[in-house]
Amino acid sequence: MGVPTTIAGLIPAPRSTATPQVLAVAAYRFPHGDAMSNRLLQLARSATPPGGVTLVVNDWPDDGSRPPATCDLPPGVRLITLPRRRIGGGLPGRWLHRCTRPLRVLAALRRAGIRPGDLAGVHLPLSLWGLLTWMVLRTAVRCPVTVDVLERHDRAQFPRGWLTPYFVRHRWAFFLAGRLADRVIAISETLERHFVGQGRATLMVPPQVDCADYDSPAPPSLDDGLRLLYAGSAGAKDQLAVVLGGIRGLAPEHRSRVRLVIAGLTREQAGSLSDLDDADPDDLDGQVVFLGRLPRDRVLAELRRAHFSVLVRPPVGYAQAGFPSKVPESLAAGCPVLLNHTSDLRRYILDGQEGIVLDGAGADDVRRGLERALSLDDPAWRAMSRAARERAHCFDYRAWRPLVSDFVTGVGRGSGTGSSARPASSAEVSRRSDG
Repeated sequence: MGVPTTIAGLIPAPRSTATPQVLAVAAYRFPHGDAMSNRLLQLARSATPPGGVTLVVNDWPDDGSRPPATCDLPPGVRLITLPRRRIGGGLPGRWLHRCTRPLRVLAALRRAGIRPGDLAGVHLPLSLWGLLTWMVLRTAVRCPVTVDVLERHDRAQFPRGWLTPYFVRHRWAFFLAGRLADRVIAISETLERHFVGQGRATLMVPPQVDCADYDSPAPPSLDDGLRLLYAGSAGAKDQLAVVLGGIRGLAPEHRSRVRLVIAGLTREQAGSLSDLDDADPDDLDGQVVFLGRLPRDRVLAELRRAHFSVLVRPPVGYAQAGFPSKVPESLAAGCPVLLNHTSDLRRYILDGQEGIVLDGAGADDVRRGLERALSLDDPAWRAMSRAARERAHCFDYRAWRPLVSDFVTGVGRGSGTGSSARPASSAEVSRRSDG
């Protein structure tokens, strides 16, 4: 194992303020604009020390959207939005904007009357981590800096491979996290093992949800047909073409009973933002519905109306390293999942209980799974829905609050050891939730 670069005197930080304060750095449509925002919100809630507050300093993306005038944030989470500025100058301008972000974050804290040296902990996602960020934070704060790592991209995901600037930035940040971060939160066991091997104090935290946000499911009767939902940004990682191939493979009398709702992209975007060809769904007209990007309340409404949330990923490196956030959200909504096992899903999704587990990631595997789903009656589906909601509690942020808070502030186990906090913690959360 490598030797952590954490300076022993920095953990835990001395507390000179009456209220412990944790800093979370973001650059998203926070708090509910995308999957990264949802991750950051629940992590901020679980990282908040008892009687303390988490300060989310957000650099709203320059994507044409605008931050809401007001945000309904949970107690203990305070939002500071950086002043908006137009990003010009092409690639050099965007690079300069990224490089100056940590300085602008510290300036925003000082304007709010918060001294960076008094922070109890700092956490930020891997996508905002870099050498300059480390240098600025290491100079300004006296507490642990934790990097939240959600994925490890493979070169094969990008047609241009190492010539893709985003991929190069990602791998560089991944490398630096393994050598410079005081602590690492990993979303999967695969990533956890990697960073423990790098000598980082590591805590495995899967995607989190707030189970109180989800109403009871209310789909139509299965006698009226099977309603499937895919919600998210598909890209090439989620194999929608395989799902459509599975639907096509059904016998005509079964195929007519299946309806797939795709939320997150429009019909026009399918060819460029997923693995679907431009003409792929044409022969399933009326059975495949594209809703485009939806606000969070609409996504939750679609989950309530669905019998199954569907997800098929290839069993390759990036799928094993990540953890699909749509799975805990579906479980919390009482919507069973129809998927193949990748990442750590085997720990949470048992075939016939929280959902239907496919034999593989091929179209025939999907077809057989759909045939099983079509054979269910309403009482059998309701039992599966109840099991899904029960399982969702092991992803609820409340179960993780003391563990994550202690870890981010340097109080918890693992500081400077390069060891995992999971065997005595993360797994225990899952066991408690199993009842």
